[in-house]
Amino acid sequence: MQQELEILQGAIGAVVYQNYENGYSVLRLLCDDGSTATVVGTIPLPVVGERLMVTGKWSAHQSYGKQFDAEFLERLMPQTESEILNYLSSRVIKGVGPVTATRIVRKFGAQTLQILEQEPHRLTEVSGISPTKAKHIGDEYRLQMGVRNLMEFFALHHLPAELAVRTYKLYGEAAVELLYDDPYLLMDEALEAPFGAVDRFAIELGIAGDDPRRIEAGILFELNYNLGAGHSFLPEDKLAAATASLLSVEPPDVYKGINRLLEGERLVRDTLANISIIYLPALYEAEVYTCQRLLQSGKKHFPQPYNANALLRKAASEKGITYSAQQEQALEDALTSGLLIITGGPGTGKTTILNGVLSLYDAMGLKCQLAAPTGRAAKRLTEVTGRDASTIHRLLEAGIDFHTGKMYFARNEDNPLKADAIIVDEMSMVDIQLLHHLLRAIPENKRLILVGDPDQLPPVGPGFPFADCLRSNTLPAVRLTEIFRQAQESLIVMNAHRVNDGRMPDLRSRNSDFFFLPCQSEEQVAQTIAGLCTTRLPQKMGIPSDQIQVLTPTRKGSVGTWGLNALLQSQLNPPAPNKRERKFGEFSFREGDRVMQIRNNYDIVWRNGDTFGTGVFNGDIGTITRLDPGTESLTVFFDDDREAEYDFTQLNELEPAYAMTVHKSQGSEYRAVILSAWNGSPYLLSRSILYTAITRARELLIIVGREQTVAAMTENAKVGRRYSGLKLRLQGKTL
Repeated sequence: MQQELEILQGAIGAVVYQNYENGYSVLRLLCDDGSTATVVGTIPLPVVGERLMVTGKWSAHQSYGKQFDAEFLERLMPQTESEILNYLSSRVIKGVGPVTATRIVRKFGAQTLQILEQEPHRLTEVSGISPTKAKHIGDEYRLQMGVRNLMEFFALHHLPAELAVRTYKLYGEAAVELLYDDPYLLMDEALEAPFGAVDRFAIELGIAGDDPRRIEAGILFELNYNLGAGHSFLPEDKLAAATASLLSVEPPDVYKGINRLLEGERLVRDTLANISIIYLPALYEAEVYTCQRLLQSGKKHFPQPYNANALLRKAASEKGITYSAQQEQALEDALTSGLLIITGGPGTGKTTILNGVLSLYDAMGLKCQLAAPTGRAAKRLTEVTGRDASTIHRLLEAGIDFHTGKMYFARNEDNPLKADAIIVDEMSMVDIQLLHHLLRAIPENKRLILVGDPDQLPPVGPGFPFADCLRSNTLPAVRLTEIFRQAQESLIVMNAHRVNDGRMPDLRSRNSDFFFLPCQSEEQVAQTIAGLCTTRLPQKMGIPSDQIQVLTPTRKGSVGTWGLNALLQSQLNPPAPNKRERKFGEFSFREGDRVMQIRNNYDIVWRNGDTFGTGVFNGDIGTITRLDPGTESLTVFFDDDREAEYDFTQLNELEPAYAMTVHKSQGSEYRAVILSAWNGSPYLLSRSILYTAITRARELLIIVGREQTVAAMTENAKVGRRYSGLKLRLQGKTL
């Protein structure tokens, strides 16, 4: 017989487990009849003290015994003073702990929650609560209620629970009503919603397959999705074909959708090399503006100082070096150029030139600002120059609009950077949008020097502006090709150049800084890497584990980041009674873990000594120093000396960093690098990935795996084509 549904009602006594990603929870429910039940199901953000009415069925779990499987849920806010006190004491509201909760409930009794929602200003009647704190508590309470209700709505329609927070911030209390009217509002780029889930939700609500809203959402999704593949635009015919296939509609319907979006100024059509192409407006503006400013800066020339030769001699003498002809040319160009591009591989003296330019500009009385794309790259730039350097985002004072969820930069044409010269390192990592914002913040009469290596991997974001600038041959550039004698003694440097030239690296040397350890199986690769990190390098070469970075081309498998991170965590930071941890997905974050931020977050507050700021960015790496189950938060100390606190609901923004993909290592340098080289996709086993991995090592590079894989990577010079118009625009080929 089919089991009938039952209803349980009571207060949450304990939260045994909750998954912030999908809302699945295990609760101890203190039922109104005096019994206690284990309740399981999709119950987003449960809080001790909260009252529930749960409809479901009893079942017997093999390991955990009798439990109640929730199918429907109604939240009943705490009613008695005791329930309200338990609820607030669970730190459901940031800034309210047991002591503050006791004071609030003592003052307002059973009316407490009503006060929080409707009259939060009255909280100032409680000792120790200022008007600012009262407003904060009221805002947090309304946010919690709104997000929780939205999560339940999302769970009902099989939408990701973590999407609710971003949706509520964007659309507020009207979110559900707006989504019923147009479910494709969830495709706003600030929400990062999966199209498949949103499309299923829309169809559930009765949206027809050829509905104009669905077609337009599909077109915009294709363009936004392809930004992740590095494309600044798509040819119109390819966009139409891809969208028609995605939605199972006819191409003519897609072309009609494109035209409607063009009329609404949500797309831009242009022609490059006689091909009709389609941009998102922001990408079109970024590419056109960047082209105009680069050409303008490239034509800008400053008067040569009357004592130019003396300045050059002084720069050389201060550093005690003799510049090569190429380096002298770069320094001479830096004296007068509005824009100068400096490029070269490892060992060619890019750092020497940077320091020489800084010496020149100091002597000329010019104020310089140094920047790099990532925190680690900025810290390295500081180390090699002895000057303060920041990330480009921090330089431009990046922030996020709370209401729209969209990023903004405080520095722009109306609030430009206060410097005579801007020097940016690791330019190969900079995408077209970030370069666009940087150029907007630089006054037209200032100098700009861009430094990088175009043979490294392209940026994660759209375009490849550094390579486009060089290959256009339209802008002032100095290419450093001479490898200096000291660098020639490094097999890391020489093998990097061999790989870049398409020649097999030397894997036979045993007395250098570059080693190859052959393995016969994936298991042997993983165990060899673990042994190197835990004992061989720390004990035999004096390199601590935290100065070793494991790199791999892929995420999947036992020798990808997933498998290697689990293995390395178990050996480098195993569970211990004094180490608190929190499971999230398949990984348990533990105090002492190395972690990496995997998306830009402009809201997170960080601290560096007495300095505070906001913004942690994709690729920033640090260590978990504290994990507090009481406040449901953890603290990460980043490698650039910033400290930031994460709420447990933000754990989807972190991942373990004992091993990382080569892509994620861009812009960083490590004392020792271990590269996993096993089988994989030809797309990932490429020359540019091998070259980038080698050039991340400062003192030691060890490749572990198959010689055939190294050979295949060296031979595979294919670079994924990116649709970028900057090179052609710089060359004036816009038809």
